Amino acid sequence: MKAAIRPARHAPLALELDDAEKMSLSQLRALQLERLKRSLASAENVGHFRTTFAAAGVSAADLSCLEDLARFPLLDKSQLRAAYPFGMLAVKRQEVARVHASSGTTGKSTIVASTLADLDHWSDLVARSMRAAGARRGDLVHVAYGYGLFTGGLGAHYGAERLGCTVLPVSGGQTEKQVQLITDLKPDVIMVTPSYMLVLIEEMERVGIDPRKTSLKRGIFGAEPWTEAMRAEIEERANIDALDIYGLSEIMGPGVASECVESKDGAVLWEDHFYPEIIDPVTGAVLPEGSFGELVLTTLTREAMPMIRYRTRDLTRLLPASARPMRRMDRITGRSDDMLIIRGVNVFPSQIEQLILATSPLAPQYQLVVAREGHLDTLTVRVELRSGASPASRALAAEELSRRIKEISGVTAGIEVLDCDAIERTLVGKARRVIDLRAKI
Repeated sequence: MKAAIRPARHAPLALELDDAEKMSLSQLRALQLERLKRSLASAENVGHFRTTFAAAGVSAADLSCLEDLARFPLLDKSQLRAAYPFGMLAVKRQEVARVHASSGTTGKSTIVASTLADLDHWSDLVARSMRAAGARRGDLVHVAYGYGLFTGGLGAHYGAERLGCTVLPVSGGQTEKQVQLITDLKPDVIMVTPSYMLVLIEEMERVGIDPRKTSLKRGIFGAEPWTEAMRAEIEERANIDALDIYGLSEIMGPGVASECVESKDGAVLWEDHFYPEIIDPVTGAVLPEGSFGELVLTTLTREAMPMIRYRTRDLTRLLPASARPMRRMDRITGRSDDMLIIRGVNVFPSQIEQLILATSPLAPQYQLVVAREGHLDTLTVRVELRSGASPASRALAAEELSRRIKEISGVTAGIEVLDCDAIERTLVGKARRVIDLRAKI
């Protein structure tokens, strides 16, 4: 598959690759197999894995090639919750250096434990991701991910320090203060959720600051799915290179994959530390290379909590290598567990987002409210008018968006066009995109 190269708006300094980024494919696969054997052996120190491996009739000794991994059982978040708090540790609790937890946006939080070696790998991989995205030693990095149990803030922070950057640990919230710091301290890079970056852009515009004329050259955005349309929106309004960084707490945090600024054609999975598979989300069968399905990840170097065939629930596909020898991830279009099914039709938030961005009077912030009237599901799309848009455009924008949603998905949606800033913004910057009221009726 030919890569869709998107040129950088701001050329970075010369790039130096680390050894893993220069491996041949045969070297990479040999390293993966060696590390996978060790990871499976370590996992057998965990009661859950001993039990599920035995039930499947497999053990670490049975792995002779990478394809053998498909014989091992899948792991999902419900099993992590059942092992709360420390039932998934492969080391003694006293060897754990730090505990994080998942952000809990789709359910109860799960504990994430790391040894010092795990934290060291994490910092290295975030630094590699930032370097791939165009950040360089000495850059001032504005970190607006939430700090604390959420892995985003501290993950970005230590990775930036490992790269040799100057870190501004702002965390989430205090939008006016964030804009002031960007104006006064003149950072080169911002790390934040894409939805909160749009909030910052809106605030700049509200107070009369031109977002295109700030010091920012690059934004490294993650923690939520976003589309090419949103990338184009951010790049145009802020005149920055917008790069995707991918991660999840259960596997490590940010830095599992990242885009390269020289191509911007999909996040490169750091396959020297994580082995990816794409499965059919219904049957669990491994799908052929290039197929669209659910991403499953196995950690290759994690000590405290090795994750074997963890179901991320993220829907994507693996793409061939381009800027690095590792494979890339296509954009995540939704999740296999919170995909909306409206009257038998599969609807993904990313589909709706693209239509909103194509409707000129509307801002990119939105919420999908799913409810049930009698025996029928209903979908209401809550959107905002752009700052400065005429109130008279409200009805026409609602009619246009409703028509486009019907054409694309076949679903009739109610549209609520709200004033600018009417939709809630969370402190960690994650937009609450879906409100499903059906379970409460």
